[in-house]
Amino acid sequence: MMPLPSCCRVSVSHLSDANEARRLVKAMASELGFGMRESEEFAIVVSELASNLVKHATSGWLTLTPLEEGGRFGIKIESQDNGPGIADVERAITDGFSTTGSLGYGLGSVNRLMDEFEIQPAPDGKTGTQITCLRWRREPARKTEHCPLAFGVATRAYRNMELNGDTFVVRRSNKFALVALIDGLGHGQYAKIAAQAAREYIENHYDQPLEALFRGAGRACRATRGVVMALARFDWKAETISLTFASVGNIEARVFGSPAPMNFIVQRGVVGLNAPDPFITGSTWSSDYILVLHTDGVRTKWCWNDFPELADLPASPAARRLLQALAKDNDDATVIVVRKSFTNRVIPYD
Repeated sequence: MMPLPSCCRVSVSHLSDANEARRLVKAMASELGFGMRESEEFAIVVSELASNLVKHATSGWLTLTPLEEGGRFGIKIESQDNGPGIADVERAITDGFSTTGSLGYGLGSVNRLMDEFEIQPAPDGKTGTQITCLRWRREPARKTEHCPLAFGVATRAYRNMELNGDTFVVRRSNKFALVALIDGLGHGQYAKIAAQAAREYIENHYDQPLEALFRGAGRACRATRGVVMALARFDWKAETISLTFASVGNIEARVFGSPAPMNFIVQRGVVGLNAPDPFITGSTWSSDYILVLHTDGVRTKWCWNDFPELADLPASPAARRLLQALAKDNDDATVIVVRKSFTNRVIPYD
């Protein structure tokens, strides 16, 4: 087992004190096997937290703690001050919010770059604020891995518009895959900005639990119109596949081929505008099942049997066929189809 480097504590009362924190966190990241890009991102985080300490609390300290859990390694960064505290925590995380005339991107950047992020009052009734964030090292993925599922996506913008307010994420790892369908409110430029903010967060944190993905994406979208979003995670081991699903807002989710209806509990709300926590639904997945996700730019009054030609179509052409037949003219429209792979070949992934 890799020996862990020592925990470090840095007192911060001037912006120049961030130099020592950056040096220490980059050295710790290197010892724990993080790459150069990840080390630089840790340096950005401590810079932002140090800046926050100086601007809002005059002084404080940063604590850097190496982590090891189940064979994976990470770094926890804690910021503590004795200042007046943060009146509206969620607003403070919003990109563009600042009480000091700065650009206000600091805590929003921390949210995007770290796997976990929490702000709370100082413990034991003391004044001040405690910020805790951590990030785990991702093991290098093998370049190829057999995947029992295939993923097809078809999307288009509102008729006669160039910008698409819908977007999606499909990420495969060694033994799981995450599918996200995201719809920015409305259409056009501002819908696209909202959808891309959520997409960026999901892509950078795809291996986190679904509830954490919704929480982080909500913070990333607070300066936007907000989005509705559905997440489906497939995990496989030997011949067994499981599905974990969560959704907030009007993303349509249907499962075909299951002998009993597979009902998902969907929360009303908008991610980024104080949406409620999603309900997480878990179920066993059969290779004969088909999942179809689509945004509200696709008509809902249809069933799989309306399209007999879909039976022998792989996921991608099936998604294109559904979009062609069911997309409305007055909205962005996206269809995702997940079904068994029609080949046994090894499938590459990012």
